[in-house]
Amino acid sequence: MKKTLLATLLAGLAAGAFADINVGVTLSATGPAASLGIPEKNTIDLLPKNIAGQKVNYIVLDDASDTTTAVKNARKLISEHKVDLIIGSSTTPNSLAMIDVAAEGETPMIALAASARIVEPMDEKRKWVFKTPQNDTQMATAILEHMTSNNIKTAAYIGFSDAYGEGWWNEFSKLAEARKIKLVASERFNRTDTTVTGQILKLLSAKPDAVLIGGAGTPAALPQRSLKEKGFKGLIYQTHGAANNDFLRVCGKDCEGTVLPTGPVLVAAQLPADNPVKKPALEYVTKYEAVHGKGSVNAFGAYAWDAGGLLASAVPAALKKAQPGTREFRAALRTALETTRELAGAHGVVNTSPNDHLGLDQRSRVVVVVKGGAWQLVR
Repeated sequence: MKKTLLATLLAGLAAGAFADINVGVTLSATGPAASLGIPEKNTIDLLPKNIAGQKVNYIVLDDASDTTTAVKNARKLISEHKVDLIIGSSTTPNSLAMIDVAAEGETPMIALAASARIVEPMDEKRKWVFKTPQNDTQMATAILEHMTSNNIKTAAYIGFSDAYGEGWWNEFSKLAEARKIKLVASERFNRTDTTVTGQILKLLSAKPDAVLIGGAGTPAALPQRSLKEKGFKGLIYQTHGAANNDFLRVCGKDCEGTVLPTGPVLVAAQLPADNPVKKPALEYVTKYEAVHGKGSVNAFGAYAWDAGGLLASAVPAALKKAQPGTREFRAALRTALETTRELAGAHGVVNTSPNDHLGLDQRSRVVVVVKGGAWQLVR
């Protein structure tokens, strides 16, 4: 029977009088990735302050979209605050850099970034790391299925010049070759760039039928706007890293017609009634919009919500083995996170294992198109 976050929170109220559970959080609330980190930070405020009868404290730090700061934050949370678990960070480079810290401190970590490299291949370090966003492979498959159904024969790519952009290029190029879609150009840009004219002109000279932009947050709008300004008429695809309202705001009319894969939460109300994700996704939408206004929900905040769901699901089992604040409790939390079964969240249904610290299947993704400045489900 599927569990929802609400049901999990109501369970296990008979736990003993243990110490508080301390959860460390490092997010990119400022800097280039702020459009990811801000809704995540807002969502942390909505997570339960009591799980299975134990008080939960959240210590939230801003890593300013900086890898070095993310690592410092992780070390501080473990060494000074003695946290039982870490949530974060918002971006792939930051999350990858934090793996060593989590492993050294034997502290489970739930990343809110997308790259499969965060949890694959499984090893002694990654056994402490989990994540909630869908893998690049799942989302790249959705994009290529859409390309195939729309008779796209050639495609070009422009992505971040970091681990996120390279991860997407690796997955997209591999799957495109298998589907007989010819890749005619590949370019990179920095998250802080203010122009990509040179790269866009190179893409256009290759005359692709479609372009995929491997970016996240508001910086992903830069290549899109440049493509439109230069008169590109083909299909433009974005990754699930662009699935937020700030991207729509910055991109404006140049977003119209953009296709991208995302988690079901972004179009929760448009999902079929029998979709197992619809109810928990709508629960999150209702709670978030009650505080931040109608239409304020985006995919990134929901990744933090699902991290909270994983925590709430794991705590009761961990409390049966040890007290919070101990090495044994952290190990028990890790084991419980690794054996999650049929946990329905805002982005999918989670079934983890020792070799799969994401646990999402194809129920975790949909394809949407931007129409009239809003997300519309592609059925």
